[in-house]
Amino acid sequence: MWGEQLLAARGGPSYEAAAARVAPLLYAQTARGQSLTRSRVYYLPFSVPRGPGGATGAMLHVADGSEIRAGRVSGPSLEVGVGAEGRESYGTCLARLTPGRLADGWLPVLVTRYRDAAGGTYAQESFAARSDGRIASFIRLTASAADAVRLRLGPVSVDVPRGTVRTVHVRWAPPRPAAAIDAGEYAQARASITAYWGDRLADGARIEVPERLVHDARRALLVQSLVLGWRYSLGNPYEQVSFPEVVDVARVLAEHGLRDVARAVLLRALPARPNPYPNWKRGLKLLGFADHYSLFRDVVTLTAATPTLSRFVASLERELEPGGLLPRERYSSDIPDDVYGLHGQAMIWQGLRAIGDAWASTGRPELASRARALAARVERGLRTAVQRSRRPLPDGSLFLPMRLLDRETAYSTVTESRAGSYWNLVAPYALASGLFRPESREARGALRYLLLHGARLLGLVRTAAPVLYGPDAGGVRSGVNPVYGNGYSRFLAALDRPDQLVLSLYGQLAAGMTRGTFVAGEGTTIAPLGGDYYRATYRPPNAGANASFLETLRLLLVRDAPGELELAFATPRAWLAPGKRVAVRGMPTRFGAVSYAIEAGERSIRVRVELPTRTPPRRVRLRLRLPPGERLGIVTPPRPVNVRTQTIDLSGLRGTVELAVRRSRK
Repeated sequence: MWGEQLLAARGGPSYEAAAARVAPLLYAQTARGQSLTRSRVYYLPFSVPRGPGGATGAMLHVADGSEIRAGRVSGPSLEVGVGAEGRESYGTCLARLTPGRLADGWLPVLVTRYRDAAGGTYAQESFAARSDGRIASFIRLTASAADAVRLRLGPVSVDVPRGTVRTVHVRWAPPRPAAAIDAGEYAQARASITAYWGDRLADGARIEVPERLVHDARRALLVQSLVLGWRYSLGNPYEQVSFPEVVDVARVLAEHGLRDVARAVLLRALPARPNPYPNWKRGLKLLGFADHYSLFRDVVTLTAATPTLSRFVASLERELEPGGLLPRERYSSDIPDDVYGLHGQAMIWQGLRAIGDAWASTGRPELASRARALAARVERGLRTAVQRSRRPLPDGSLFLPMRLLDRETAYSTVTESRAGSYWNLVAPYALASGLFRPESREARGALRYLLLHGARLLGLVRTAAPVLYGPDAGGVRSGVNPVYGNGYSRFLAALDRPDQLVLSLYGQLAAGMTRGTFVAGEGTTIAPLGGDYYRATYRPPNAGANASFLETLRLLLVRDAPGELELAFATPRAWLAPGKRVAVRGMPTRFGAVSYAIEAGERSIRVRVELPTRTPPRRVRLRLRLPPGERLGIVTPPRPVNVRTQTIDLSGLRGTVELAVRRSRK
């Protein structure tokens, strides 16, 4: 219902409308309903990675300013105390805390404010930088004392006389104890990370959008992703290589131009143990390396991985059953049932096709032929199994079971059971695989099923979340899982549902991650925890959830499919109001890098597109989604225009294209 309200609004979904419907996220939980940190509040992982594989050490800064943990949530702690004798834990009263935010909107520098019980006011800033070869936390704490107070940062204690203002700077580089430093050393360390992260993000594609919050979220999530590297999370039991999520992360980072990081993630994932679903993992790895090659033509990386990848193809070939399906294997990490999983088998098919194309392009015809022939056999088996298993419903929708040939019945709402919730988490992998063509009855019927049977909430993947609510929640169980939005976004983009994609973007910002710091977990509550104002999330931060937002944003701006390139196909309509600018620079696609800039004026829009030169696409289209009540007018120089979809055809053009487009009222 909330999503439909936002979609029906004039101008479409907005962040403000989404944020008004849910309380902010603050709490972080782990297994058995336990809190992840001492204060229950989530943390931010700060580090300065030395290579593309992510951080080798990190400091965990709890977002209420109460403490910093070294390495893991169970690691050494530096606690921050204020008030009389320094006995009050900073941030302990949430009503007196200004929640954490990132400096300049995106830098990995945590900023908070707090008032103690006696009325003293405090401002804290903290970050991590390198000091003498170690990762160290730097903290600046300023007190304005109505009465005498004490600042306590681990072993460092500073008295603040009544009616004075005092600032203390501290460096903590475990295993050494925390020590007071001067303001100059603190400023130098802060300047070093500002320069470092600016340079790191400059290595990738550039995006400029006229909504500061979206721009900041992208930069902050890229920083997080560079710290996490191949890790699903950091500082908690999820610090591991996790399938299928790790391949999603690598694919998305590659799409944002972070080639070396994506390569490092894939190479770390390649030798990962095959269990619990070896064939699905083989298909994922085939797809990951093939996609990486398609974006960068990185022959060296593909060649290095080919001996292992070719063994995967041979294993799949040996195991293929006479009916064209691969053997049953575990449904997911949490569901032990052995199934013919549509989600896993569709991705194996996708990976075989993709690696066949990559090998053909690099002069490996025998390997290419073998992968393509196997993909064709798997496709025939899958289509037969889907035809026998699918369930048309009276409401005109189509239920596609993930448990093929097992009489899986449709769920009235996907969150009605654990089985339905997990169907909703894995279904995106099948829907985004390309097995179901966008114009097909299966694709349209499947989308209708998702929209009518509770698969989405504010554009997020919906799931039940009883573990997060705890045993005293009663019937409250509604949650979302931002990690698995990648597949849904790719599916929606393929079906050209721009408003649904915009809803996903703002839903992720408002309901799927923390506000001001952009941290997400695996599963997230929608209702606040019992009697509380704030909501909770599971084992944040999460690389997969970060990738979901980054993928959705990219699909708003650039989407490439075999032979086709779509530009600005799903931008929010407000982004092309007069005076706004949307720009992309050096975004990798399978055709080569693409750049464009859209400058919106009062009466016209000027467009400059630098088309890819490596492999010109067969079809190129640009969409200008104008605000409500406007339409495209004359395009100079003339190009074919679809007024209904506000799309301009650039097919057949080469190099740099410049257009002037008149805007008019309907």
